Amino acid sequence: MPKYIYQHENWTDFFWEETSIRALFGEVKYLQGKINGIMNGVGFSQKEESLLNTFTCDILKSSEIEGELLNYDEVRSSIARRLGIETAGLVSSSRNIEGVVEMMLDATQRYDEPLTEERLFGWHNALFPNGYSGAYKINVACYRKDEMQVVSGAMGKEKVLYEAVPQQFVKFEMDKFLRWINSDSSIDGVLKAAIAHLWFIIIHPFDDGNGRIARTITDMLLARAEKNAQRYYSLSSQILIDKKIYYDILQKV
Repeated sequence: MPKYIYQHENWTDFFWEETSIRALFGEVKYLQGKINGIMNGVGFSQKEESLLNTFTCDILKSSEIEGELLNYDEVRSSIARRLGIETAGLVSSSRNIEGVVEMMLDATQRYDEPLTEERLFGWHNALFPNGYSGAYKINVACYRKDEMQVVSGAMGKEKVLYEAVPQQFVKFEMDKFLRWINSDSSIDGVLKAAIAHLWFIIIHPFDDGNGRIARTITDMLLARAEKNAQRYYSLSSQILIDKKIYYDILQKV
């Protein structure tokens, strides 16, 4: 009996109960439209401020999910400079913050461009500009070269929660994933974002940064679904609020 989803034949042929999700996705689209409607009714400066706040919040919360606390002022200043938003109190930003901001803005401002291996590697390099994750040297801007386990618990009492796709199949699985991401399909855009998030997490192609890149891909596809680079809600903030539920669902799947 297969232990993990990728051990099933044709595991990427995802299916879903249309009637169960139709009402939920209808509510999502209603809320997306409501947010955009509200923002269309406010002034330009208020729109800019809201956009700046959303991007700042999303980047801070995405890193916080991984236990990394970024400096609010540095993140906000980096985003403002890149979006050409004039705001008082701009401060210089560290290299790692510039990299995180660069990744998020590349994904959302260029949502309609193909997601390629080269682009993904660029995001990974932006996340780890010095080649280290904390005190550990990792392989950067390439797929992992070793097996990957997700573990929890204190040292010596670790529990393996998940073993990712074996290293020798990562390139094959990622090529398939990227072809699907870039293909035109009849799948609802929000549903495609959800499937992409799960699919990427299952492969876990990098030594580190998989969660942040998964959320970035999801943000990119949500922007693509709305055909709108302006983000006024934060996926990462909601995941952080529902973190236990989020991980419970991943574990179940």
